Amino acid sequence: MSDGIKVTRAGAVLEVRLDRPKANAITLAVSRKLNDIVGEFRDDESLRIAIITGTGERFFSAGWDLKAATEGEKSDEDWGPGGFGGLNYPRNLNKPVIAAINGIACGGGFELMLGADIIVAEEHATFALPEINVAVLADAGTIKLRRRIPYHVAVEFLMTGRWMDATEAKHWGLVNHVVPKGDALKKAHEVAAKLAAGPPLLFPAIKQLMRHSEMVAEHEAFELHDSLDTVQKVLRSDDLKEGTRAFTEKRAPRWTGR
Repeated sequence: MSDGIKVTRAGAVLEVRLDRPKANAITLAVSRKLNDIVGEFRDDESLRIAIITGTGERFFSAGWDLKAATEGEKSDEDWGPGGFGGLNYPRNLNKPVIAAINGIACGGGFELMLGADIIVAEEHATFALPEINVAVLADAGTIKLRRRIPYHVAVEFLMTGRWMDATEAKHWGLVNHVVPKGDALKKAHEVAAKLAAGPPLLFPAIKQLMRHSEMVAEHEAFELHDSLDTVQKVLRSDDLKEGTRAFTEKRAPRWTGR
């Protein structure tokens, strides 16, 4: 593709690569295109996992392209239905997204990373929300980061704009895996392959239940569980019967997604 995004497909896995050297920064047009890609991924039943990464060894993404900002783009633009980059608040995205962080993830690039479900970072990756230095509110970061790491760590990170390395990010549970330089995409595909071999109906149920019960008391969450359509599909599925049957027969299950 010629619009700064490369999309490739390998079976049930969609790979989305930011390809805007030097910093893989995101303009309004790129954000809207990413939103289109996220929507297509959500609606394509043959796709089950998405991986997002960046081109090069230095940047995953520096976020909003400030050159575009000086040329007239504003922070309150309509970035697309899922917000900046398509992953700030995507609608009904119940499929797993893996971020393969190949370098610096700062500003909107860091917020894009927070929209992923599983994060693989290379050992040289660094993270920051430097918006404080230009008097811009990192809205998605402010909303999401406290839900990912302890309050005192998150608020200092937001209010100072300081940098965090991959080791610290792993310490706070912000990333799942830290891998050698150049190995993030390989590890992401390994995780994606494991997910693709799993029961198709379970991942939407897990994502929807986690999302809807995030700020709900435990007892209420169990009541909510019974009302979710993705959960009911699991409970009524042939795959549930197949899973128990395969376990008793000591063989690998054959999932059908029904």
